[in-house]
Amino acid sequence: MKNMSAVIAARAALRTFADREKAKILQGFFKTGPGEYGEGDVFIGVKVPEIRRVARDFKEMGMDDIIALLQSAIHEERMLALLIAVGRYQNSDAAGQARIYRFYLAHTQWINNWDLVDVTVHHIVGHYLRDKDRQPLYALARSSSLWERRIAIVATYFFIRRDEFSDTLALAELLLADREDLLHKAVGWMLREVGKRDGAALEDFLKRHASAMPRTMLRYAIEKFPETQRRAYLARR
Repeated sequence: MKNMSAVIAARAALRTFADREKAKILQGFFKTGPGEYGEGDVFIGVKVPEIRRVARDFKEMGMDDIIALLQSAIHEERMLALLIAVGRYQNSDAAGQARIYRFYLAHTQWINNWDLVDVTVHHIVGHYLRDKDRQPLYALARSSSLWERRIAIVATYFFIRRDEFSDTLALAELLLADREDLLHKAVGWMLREVGKRDGAALEDFLKRHASAMPRTMLRYAIEKFPETQRRAYLARR
């Protein structure tokens, strides 16, 4: 990299908030053990609000340095890189936003835990595709990578907040047969968000697909329904 001083400084700033006991808790919470979805991920015990504070201090960091942070084995360093990228995206012109969108999708192998996706993807990928062809999301939804599939569905949170539901519903249908519980949770969450804004759209989806939905996906989708209605839907499984 051209200049590692910013990366070194950012890492040092993160470590002023590090907490060993918190790190142990996070290692368990994010399933970092052998065979688990976060296998091998390493935490130093820094909370997201503290990472955001560091991100504000390094908001001018160059893209080479952001990439260096993103390629770290340390989870909080990867989160820091992504939060800096979100800030850069939000303060860039159209050309700059396109570069950061491409950077994000070119480095998905490092966006490899659910919080890294959920905190950032709608701000970059969702926003960028708001007025563009959404086919990149469908390609991601067909990926062999769990994290790329999660990127696809959670990116649509940006569209949902604009009362645009068609891509969320289409991607949810595409992901019905997914075997990963983390995808079931993400799809159910996005369906629940659709339902908050358009209950009829969610119920129409459920009428067509509830019997085929993985139980976790269905539970998340109907979480806000009255208890009797929830029981009725769950009984269809």
